[in-house]
Amino acid sequence: MGKLTYMMGKLTKRFYRVAVFCIAMGFLEAAVVVYVRQIYYPAGFAFPLNPYISPLLLNVEWLREFSIIVMLVCIGIISGKSFPEKVAYFIYSFAIWDIFYYIWLKAILNWPPSILTWDLLFLIPVPWIAPVLAPLICSLTMVILSVGAIYFVEKGYIAKGNFCEWALVLSGAFLIFISFIWDYSKIIVTGGFLKNFADLATHREFQQVILSYIPKDYNWYLLIAGEILVFFGFFLFCKRNQKSFCN
Repeated sequence: MGKLTYMMGKLTKRFYRVAVFCIAMGFLEAAVVVYVRQIYYPAGFAFPLNPYISPLLLNVEWLREFSIIVMLVCIGIISGKSFPEKVAYFIYSFAIWDIFYYIWLKAILNWPPSILTWDLLFLIPVPWIAPVLAPLICSLTMVILSVGAIYFVEKGYIAKGNFCEWALVLSGAFLIFISFIWDYSKIIVTGGFLKNFADLATHREFQQVILSYIPKDYNWYLLIAGEILVFFGFFLFCKRNQKSFCN
């Protein structure tokens, strides 16, 4: 019992340390967004998107988003001992960063006014958009799954997913991803802009479409289906690994 208590104490401290770093990253992200919104949305962020963002700034935004992922991956590599732990800490870091990004935006700008307010989440490979509640649900899911996986590793469980478990989790994650990119992917494909994908930042006709597009209906069914698949895959993983440990 004493050994288990000591192990859980060390684990809790590691979670706190990673969380503090990601909370600070969340503030940095929120600060950058405050500057960008002040330039392009001085009256407050809202759809439709501003199509006149310069290609230079758009390229910088893509690189910034990629750099954030690199930093979060590095946190996972530094914090975890084994490969499963490193992946789990990356997922945990991403979730804490994302949750506190919205907390800081609320504290600084009093935005969003509601958790059902639409937001621009990412730009790679196309704009991801959804009500704020959707990414928050995903982030909470990521916290639960990552903490659970790290707990399994620390207790000595096998903590290795089989094909079925990975298929369920990845399929669920893919459905959630599709729910985020659905609107703008549909515009690009149905509008015949796919052949001009590399030049969309300067494509005049595409900019006119963006200028008038206001999202209305988020595909909650895809998100719910994705969440169910992810949690079912994780449930099977926990059940199998617990049996293996007991044997």
